[in-house]
Amino acid sequence: MAITDSERTKLNAVERRFDDLARALSDQASGGAAGPPEARAELARKLSRLEPLASSWRLLRHLQEERGQLLEVMAGDDRDLSALAQEELERLAGRERDLEARVRRLLEEGERDPGDDRGVILEVRAGTGGEEAGLFAGDLLRMYLRFAERRHWSTETIELSRTELGGIREAIVGIEGPEVWRWLKHEGGVHRVQRVPVTEAAGRIHTSAVTVAVLPQAEEVEIGIRPEDVRIDTFCSSGPGGQSVNTTYSAVRIVHLPTGITVQCQDERSQIKNRARAMKVLRARLLAVREETLQQERGVARRAQVGTGDRSEKIRTYNFPQTRVTDHRIGLSVHRLREVLDGDLDEFVQELDKAFRKPAADAGAGGKTPA
Repeated sequence: MAITDSERTKLNAVERRFDDLARALSDQASGGAAGPPEARAELARKLSRLEPLASSWRLLRHLQEERGQLLEVMAGDDRDLSALAQEELERLAGRERDLEARVRRLLEEGERDPGDDRGVILEVRAGTGGEEAGLFAGDLLRMYLRFAERRHWSTETIELSRTELGGIREAIVGIEGPEVWRWLKHEGGVHRVQRVPVTEAAGRIHTSAVTVAVLPQAEEVEIGIRPEDVRIDTFCSSGPGGQSVNTTYSAVRIVHLPTGITVQCQDERSQIKNRARAMKVLRARLLAVREETLQQERGVARRAQVGTGDRSEKIRTYNFPQTRVTDHRIGLSVHRLREVLDGDLDEFVQELDKAFRKPAADAGAGGKTPA
């Protein structure tokens, strides 16, 4: 089916948006309107996301113009040229159909988040529910690590604090790979579990909650941290119950003085490695604060994700008696609880990606992501 007038209008808007971004980036590169490095990096990411659709649309227009020229030749009196034009037109027809399908698909997909290929800092914390919440936090952490393994992403444990029964009080993990942010950015929020806890002698079903925050990783060039803006403390790391794990001062606590954000890392025996990991988390949290201030419609602020950790502030429920997992934002329920907890999250992340994706034409006109 040929491109409709409505689709053409949207595609032209995307092309204008692409050209505006290209000019802005060129001006900054030439020094005509020099801006901070993070602004240039953001422009480049947005440009790269619009490029496939803008380029495909331009190529399709070129083929359509070429088809028009061939039709004019076929309408002429020269039979030999008409025959050649007919052959060329048949050759172009298949390419044009394929390109129309690609353009339509890209238009429907819309403009993805410019940071889709970023790594993330994943934070999992036990909320309401005591030891049972800690045990389920461990289940969720394993779920995300298994999901990362399925997609061949790399993971790095930055901080891990366990409960007395072996659950997780708090875990911070770095995840890197293709499109990590795209597929994990909607996992932030309160995850609720309904099951009979191992600590429940009477066999009653309890409800507990775990908070998850997913923050895009920030490069040093994007988030500059001045030495005078941080206080770095070192101390001996410790394990559950406070027993000594390391008698050297390898654990690191970094306080960002302007914002009061505090990051602690003691998982490594090396103070240098702990400091590097803590700085990575700090940059991610500062990026989330900046994004909340400048682009709140993108919904990446950590505080907006995790709420208070109360049972009622839920984005997803894991019901063990019914073997059911329900995402309350999109109304999706599946009865494959064990498979989901084993990392089979594809159906959820794909449907969330579709539901929250920003239409390309709206992006060109300054539209917002649907809530």
